[in-house]
Amino acid sequence: MLTKEKVKELVDHMPDTFSVDDLVERVILLQKIEAAEQEIENGEGIDWEDIKQEMNQWLK
Repeated sequence: MLTKEKVKELVDHMPDTFSVDDLVERVILLQKIEAAEQEIENGEGIDWEDIKQEMNQWLK
């Protein structure tokens, strides 16, 4: 879950002027990264070797 501190840090790293759309896109990206990190911590991620094997099958 996002925290105020992480969102504040995100805003601090943005240019002095930006659109609301840019801010919303970055907040959504930050939330997705947080969710993915949580999945990895919970052991719910996909093994890199499994992904490479699956991609090799797609590219045949």
